[in-house]
Amino acid sequence: MAASNDASTSTLQLSDSELRDGFITLRDCLRWAASEFHLAGLFYGHGTDSAWDEAVALTLGALHLPWNVDPAVLDARLLPMERARIVSLVRARIETRRPLPYLLGEAFFAGFPFSVDERVLIPRSPIAELVEHGFAAWFPALPPARVLDLCTGSGCIGIATALHLPTCEVDLADISPEALAVARANITRHDVGERVRAVESDLFEGLVGRRYDLIVSNPPYVDARDLVTMPAEFRHEPSLALGAGSDGLDIVRRILRQARDHLSDDGVLIVEVGNSDRHLEAAFPEVPFLWLEFERGGQGVFALTADELDAHAASFA
Repeated sequence: MAASNDASTSTLQLSDSELRDGFITLRDCLRWAASEFHLAGLFYGHGTDSAWDEAVALTLGALHLPWNVDPAVLDARLLPMERARIVSLVRARIETRRPLPYLLGEAFFAGFPFSVDERVLIPRSPIAELVEHGFAAWFPALPPARVLDLCTGSGCIGIATALHLPTCEVDLADISPEALAVARANITRHDVGERVRAVESDLFEGLVGRRYDLIVSNPPYVDARDLVTMPAEFRHEPSLALGAGSDGLDIVRRILRQARDHLSDDGVLIVEVGNSDRHLEAAFPEVPFLWLEFERGGQGVFALTADELDAHAASFA
């Protein structure tokens, strides 16, 4: 059971100004934030996995410092306004349970920063490792020429792919105009507008006649049971991007049924289904899903080739 924030021991009963004036260095703020996060029993699943890592991400993010900053900076004295920002963020993180990337307005994916807010999911897919390796397992000689990031959200998968593979063209597709506004902001942020475009589309409906060498998707896949038991942090994310029916496969079934019409003959479909992988295996026991393994952890990502989609088209119909 997660710990609760106990007002008798938490320093958050003090005012922001009292807390701010009690700190001097970045190390002071970092230690305090980690202690409060541990006491509050927060959930860590949006880029960090412990109270300490969350505190590091918050304090460095609040000061616009990189993750690999020289440790000597920990003993640097902070200005009152810098200490005040850290205090405000720590209080907001604990009292609202908003995920840290929303508070900072930024998340990192495949080595690049992306603007995020409550209109999109926070980037955290293990597909980042595939992006960083240029999907070389499927394209060892030449990179894919045309890529579709389906259910794109912030655009992180497609834009990071374009940044790692500077010769490919990428479409970002999403049903949500609000999400696409964030994706377009990230296209501008990374100056990839000549090769990346955002398309409002209910899966493939807005992509008639377009074919891709690679379709990659992190669609909604949370089943009904997991959706109602998710920690409070997840309730700040758009429900449209999370839930997908009783078994989490409502969207994935449509992707499997329609993807082949938009893949080149040598193309590959890569889809994340997370914990719904067991439901997918049960629904299609005859399909040879290739379940991918990741050095940094993560599960529930499969790959199917165009030939495999052809061979099992009757199962997906």
